[in-house]
Amino acid sequence: MELHLYEQIYIYIIQEIKEGRLKAGDRLSSEKELAEKFGVSRITSKKALEKLADSGVIKRIQGKGSYVADNLMERQEPKSITPTLVTDDEKRLLGFITPNFSDEFGLRLLRSMEKQSAKHNYQLIIKRTFGDREEEKRAIQLFISLGIKGLIMIPNHGEHYNSELLRLVFDQFPIVLVDRYLKGIPVCSVYTDNKKASMDLTLHLINKGHKKIAFLSPPEENTSTLEERLFGYTLAFTQEGMKLNKDYLITNLRGTLPENIDGEAAKEKDKETIRVFLEQHPNVKAFVVSEFLIAMMLANVIHSMGKSLEEFEIVCFDSMDDYLGQTIFTHIEQDENQMGEVAVNMLISQILGTAVPERTIVEHRMIVK
Repeated sequence: MELHLYEQIYIYIIQEIKEGRLKAGDRLSSEKELAEKFGVSRITSKKALEKLADSGVIKRIQGKGSYVADNLMERQEPKSITPTLVTDDEKRLLGFITPNFSDEFGLRLLRSMEKQSAKHNYQLIIKRTFGDREEEKRAIQLFISLGIKGLIMIPNHGEHYNSELLRLVFDQFPIVLVDRYLKGIPVCSVYTDNKKASMDLTLHLINKGHKKIAFLSPPEENTSTLEERLFGYTLAFTQEGMKLNKDYLITNLRGTLPENIDGEAAKEKDKETIRVFLEQHPNVKAFVVSEFLIAMMLANVIHSMGKSLEEFEIVCFDSMDDYLGQTIFTHIEQDENQMGEVAVNMLISQILGTAVPERTIVEHRMIVK
């Protein structure tokens, strides 16, 4: 029978007290010190100390630390923790939390991660949050309670980082972010060079003679993927010595975001925004679009206005070529298979205590229609 890691710490401290190496009033090692000593996360050491406090073995004083309880031996002997049998499957769980996945992006990534996890003899469990921040927090808490050894995550779109995620990062729990990174937060991330990819798309249009090029996207809101796609678009103009018209930036489209509860109403609002832009800027014939679904929305609006798609050139990120059997738009193809493999390998390295780079870029390619 094998003990959970926190149970090992619990029993170690009980033994230290029984054998007199820790006495009433003695201060215990901190969560951080215990984590380092046993080679576990601070979440694990914290759980052990909480169990000891619940058992009356120690007292935890806010801001001061944990101390062996007074007159401990005059009271009931510290209760032994009941070992929990850990099955092989439970011992080798990895978690994957994502806002959503779809044919255009995420499904191939998921398949790749599941396949690579199995190669390492781990089980991958999955939770979709649909962009809900509270659901994301609950998912993290659930996975930790299930005893996952590491977490792969695509954080939700939004202005603020999830406090549960930050706590795991600072506790040095094995984590790999996919498709984006957190600015200023030291956590392993695997993603596409979105800045370069967006430059590639924009330069493709410029080289075809387009000077008036619009950019369509959801709000960046501290989401590195979208921020860098917008940045790459603007850099292409700078590189070519061309003036950027900020009126051509449409970055308030929310209908495709997974957290959108308005559904079709939000998409209709986006279509109206696009329709108004096309009416106000009839000379704009080229578009860099941050997402495939928005590119499809743009094409549908153009068609609904009685215009020919042949007049326009739309480039975007991701596509559904594998499922549609044809290339709809010139687009950036992210290597989801490689991204998934690298993410799992990075996570396993962390679990085994091997240092990993903070950021890893997976090469993309541009598929020209």
